[in-house]
Amino acid sequence: MINRRDLLKHLALGVPALALGKNLNAAQKILEVPGIGYIPGPFKPSWESLSSYQTPDWFRNAKFGIWAHWGPQCQPEHGDWYAREMYMEGSRQNKYHLEKYGHPSKFGFKDVINEWKAEKWDPQELLSLYKNAGAKYFMALANHHDNFDLFKSSHQNKWNSTKIGPKKDIIEGWEKAARSNGMHFGVSVHAAHAWTWMETAQRSDLKGNMAGIPYDGKLTAADGKGKWWDGLNPQDLYAQNHALSENSWDNNSSGKQWDWGNGASVPSKKYCEKFYNRTIELIDKYSPDLIYFDDTALPLWPVSDVGLRIASYAYNKSIQKNNKLEAVIFGKILDKQQRKCMVWDIERGHSNEIEPLPWQTDTCLGSWHYDRTVYENKSYKSAKTVVHTLADVVSKNGNLLLSVPVRGNGTIDEIERSVIEEIGDWMKVNSEAIYDTRPWKIFGEGPSTESQQALKDQGFNEGKSKPFTSADIRFTKKDNTIYAIVMGWPEGATVRIKSMKSASPNLEKPVSNVVVTGSAEKLTFTQGENFLEVSLGNFKPKHTYAFSLKIS
Repeated sequence: MINRRDLLKHLALGVPALALGKNLNAAQKILEVPGIGYIPGPFKPSWESLSSYQTPDWFRNAKFGIWAHWGPQCQPEHGDWYAREMYMEGSRQNKYHLEKYGHPSKFGFKDVINEWKAEKWDPQELLSLYKNAGAKYFMALANHHDNFDLFKSSHQNKWNSTKIGPKKDIIEGWEKAARSNGMHFGVSVHAAHAWTWMETAQRSDLKGNMAGIPYDGKLTAADGKGKWWDGLNPQDLYAQNHALSENSWDNNSSGKQWDWGNGASVPSKKYCEKFYNRTIELIDKYSPDLIYFDDTALPLWPVSDVGLRIASYAYNKSIQKNNKLEAVIFGKILDKQQRKCMVWDIERGHSNEIEPLPWQTDTCLGSWHYDRTVYENKSYKSAKTVVHTLADVVSKNGNLLLSVPVRGNGTIDEIERSVIEEIGDWMKVNSEAIYDTRPWKIFGEGPSTESQQALKDQGFNEGKSKPFTSADIRFTKKDNTIYAIVMGWPEGATVRIKSMKSASPNLEKPVSNVVVTGSAEKLTFTQGENFLEVSLGNFKPKHTYAFSLKIS
């Protein structure tokens, strides 16, 4: 007798991508019986069903989260996408790898994982620091495109952090620390892309003494005899027993094929189902409030329906646990319907307007994976930049997720710590203008409103507009109060707000009271025909790059 999983494969995964939509509903009707990876509830694995999603208020009120994008690729401390780019002959990571570890045919990424011990990791201390910085939620990397699970994974049962490397359940440690600090907990899941992302491991050098000698991407369990990984199958990690994608030797091909188009090698049914099972187990074991997918829309869409199945499962499970929907799922490059199904995430960028639905920008103090050169060059984002980004994003109905790079040993460096502590200083005074707020009628005024660069693809427009000045203001509101966050110290200690002039269409009543947020001291003001002029008197904040006025 055919079982449920086999039926799903035949009905959903076994059909061409374009035919998935009409088959999913029929498949789901047959599959609406109790079983592994099924929870009854209002959400079905279809875009139409998921479009009834409503973002929970806790997330809309939280505004600020911190992310540990931390895994074995941080062990070399040499920047982003190490597991892919160490196999790109002549790349920065490849040159470093040859010098530190040796040739990728002899010392591949699997061996880097074995070097990673996380020996100084103290999640409780870090989460206490992040809570004091004002973060209301915390995101932990559960796996990256390198396909290595950072939790006790039954379906990646040998290539996970409890068996190799740290020999610790990283997600469990983060989750306990987040909950004990009263923070919502989330996981980021990236492993759907390992199939194509790790194709560089199938290469070999094109020149030099090692030309033509394959890297370790095609090794199997039989090759491990007598080695530290004896009994392990590298294919369970690398997933490279398949033909290359079109133009795979083009180092930029991965981005062009992110949505599984443009000649990307299509993953097998077994690969897709394994990803599904791993993610469902992650949800069941650690009950994340937030799930971040580094995918166009949902994982493996449109060549598989597993992303839709995971989303419907997570939403129904949240309802079962909380008696209402409290879960948040993030996706990138969403069309209008898909933005109703989950929270739109913009990577290293921002919207240029108030978005009708809640959204999030994710960015990083430095590189996603820890990069020692960023530390040595002192090129991290400053607390000023982070605060300005937070104010801008919140004014447009968004949240900010800030990644703080973690060293291979599990610590953050003193420069990062100083930035986080300064953000905390600012938030202690001004958080009233951030938490629990909603956008005002306009998001802001000033030169920056006219120079913001349009979004491209999933984001990447941060830092491409004019720097903020004291003439730039961002607005939020709460009940009958409007907060004006001034992005710099004004000349003459006088703030002029054009959007609040006496005849402004934005105001229903004249301004009656202005105070500095976090203070009861009233400020003198004049509401004239050109602007609301506020005298700051003797007030001067500790951090002059941004302060908030509370206007009634």
